[in-house]
Amino acid sequence: MRPVLVLSLALAVVMAADAVTAQQIPDVPRNDVPLIGEHVSQPPASPQRDDASVLHGVRVPDPYRWLEDGNAPAVRQWIAGQNRYTDYTLGTMRDGKAMSARVQQLAITSVTRSAPLLAGGTLFYLQETPPQPQPQLMAQRWPDGTPHVLVDLNAKGGNTAITGYWPSPSGRYLAYGTAEGGSELTTLHVLDVASGKTLRDALPWAGGGTTPQDVAWDANEKGFTYVRFPPPPAGKDVVQFNAALAHHALGEAAAKDATVFGKDFSKVAEYRLLASPGARQLAVLANAGDGGPAEVWLREGVEWRKVLGNEADVRFANWVGQQLYVASFAGAPRGKLLAVDTNGGAHQVLNQREGALQNVAPVADGFLVVRSWGPDWWVEQYDESAKFVRRLPLPAHGIGIGGIAAERGQPQALVDYGGWTLPSRWAEYDAKDGTLKTVFEVKAAADYSQIQTYRIEGASKDGTKIPVTVLAMKGVTPDGTRPTILYGYGGFDIPVAPGFVGPELAWLERGGVLAFATIRGGNENGELWHEQGQKLHKQNVFDDFHAAALALTASHWTDRQHLGILGGSNGGLLMGASLVQHPQDYRAVVSMVGIYDVIRHETESANGAYNVPEYGTVADPAQFKATLAYSPLQNVQAHTAYPAVLMTTGANDPRVSPWQSRKFAAALQNATSSGLPVLLLTRMDAGHGIGAPFSQRVGNTALMLTFFAQELGLPAK
Repeated sequence: MRPVLVLSLALAVVMAADAVTAQQIPDVPRNDVPLIGEHVSQPPASPQRDDASVLHGVRVPDPYRWLEDGNAPAVRQWIAGQNRYTDYTLGTMRDGKAMSARVQQLAITSVTRSAPLLAGGTLFYLQETPPQPQPQLMAQRWPDGTPHVLVDLNAKGGNTAITGYWPSPSGRYLAYGTAEGGSELTTLHVLDVASGKTLRDALPWAGGGTTPQDVAWDANEKGFTYVRFPPPPAGKDVVQFNAALAHHALGEAAAKDATVFGKDFSKVAEYRLLASPGARQLAVLANAGDGGPAEVWLREGVEWRKVLGNEADVRFANWVGQQLYVASFAGAPRGKLLAVDTNGGAHQVLNQREGALQNVAPVADGFLVVRSWGPDWWVEQYDESAKFVRRLPLPAHGIGIGGIAAERGQPQALVDYGGWTLPSRWAEYDAKDGTLKTVFEVKAAADYSQIQTYRIEGASKDGTKIPVTVLAMKGVTPDGTRPTILYGYGGFDIPVAPGFVGPELAWLERGGVLAFATIRGGNENGELWHEQGQKLHKQNVFDDFHAAALALTASHWTDRQHLGILGGSNGGLLMGASLVQHPQDYRAVVSMVGIYDVIRHETESANGAYNVPEYGTVADPAQFKATLAYSPLQNVQAHTAYPAVLMTTGANDPRVSPWQSRKFAAALQNATSSGLPVLLLTRMDAGHGIGAPFSQRVGNTALMLTFFAQELGLPAK
């Protein structure tokens, strides 16, 4: 599955009392103020060895390959030494306690709700009460029922996460997944909703990490189809390849579950399961890896039929009544809607319009469509004849649309949205009269009304215009030296949508600036925007981000000595490429769970093979040449003044191998001549950040802001 991280996910509280570094590495003491005499002023030595790869006749030196084996005693000692050095360096930063305290204060909002789903008149959702470690799984009769808790994993200490949930058609049963320690490897459980009793069914190896989890119930609610990795031999670890669909009958042992679809489909198979209302039909969107189009398969009874192949360039779908509406980008870079009927025929319902398709959902006798263009998002209503009815009365700018919970034939739909200065909220939309009524909203811990939003624009190397959203408090104007953090992602069709800044207010209220770049590789402007940041075109992503940075300096918001950059996962690759290609243009970099050795990512990481549709394969000579030109590790240059760098990784990360961060940190530490710190923090009981407990999510923000405050010169509170 695609590597993904958002701005305030993951990781751990380093500057706060519940710091995890010492908890996870028992021999490393933790102090907010370093002990007298405990001066760890240098990272551990990282010797270079004579390892290399030879690809297409080119020798690629790999002097830090020895750091790939995380179980080797020398590597474990090296990790502990890096953590001590990072711990010491962060502990001496002047803003640690004050920033951590303010971030935690801002994170304690009212109850939050997310991921609403409607089934049989019951609304299911996740609810978190800060500082509760993990969300609870909730249910209530919609719209006026009393909420009640179905699943609460907080008694397990906060390191067990809910990975997904799937109600049966009537809402009688609920399947839900759990995973431990950030691994994402899912075990499915089944709950009787009325009684609250957990059934004995427990299904291991149900996806997660490299391939997404998913479940589709049978119409009679006596079983379901689900994603499963091949069960491993006794005593062996599961291998996260060759996922297929298995069928489970309630009450039966998992060992009896037979494969019903996908045997030999692809080593890097990924599936999205979509059951029609009443589960009369089942659709499967089947992908061979990330970043590419999906094949569309339909099942009625036990028969499967492929109705659309990769040539249709399908990216998502949903049922509108008993017709499957699919978003096709073939010949339509902003997307068109096709309806697939029961005999497998397809016809166009909605042609390409202004804005890129992002979602479709049923409502009343028609449907809703979510669109975006750059950083702007909106929702449109269409009737059963696909005639435009209206645009929903949402704010025109500065918001992103989350999920839509709705059922065919019901005029009310629940729209989940929020924005830069707007905490998450649910609005009930009435398709008959077009009204929108807020039915739930998160109460923030501070006043965000004083934040102003600006739009500027950069020009990438090929002339493409790159939108940049800038956030600052009223009265904070461009003076050429504002401490500024620029965020980017740029990959896997994933958009950077406006989202509530939350605890990042701690940065803004002290005169700092936040900026968000809309760069290629995402789908904010449609599939062409994505494709121009894939494979042989990946360098466009780095050029776009650099253009965004130059736009910030050209518009006098900041300068090179006060500009920091931030990204994670694929965005970590963006950070690595940015700092090695333009080290003079950034003062500080925070890069989380990033990919830095792209040459070996494909072959030496389980998720690397899944990422081939996005990054291409180094087995192809042209792609190898392009990858070698940008892969951060291979482009570190000795005696170069690199910016200050903070990298974080998790030892249990299934998406990006932690050795990626180890090798890149070692290379930068040995090469830099700037005298600025290059720090690496490894969490020993964490993963990619998916399902991280509340304290880790908040701690990541405190860690990031403390580092940037020190390096970019944020004024003291």
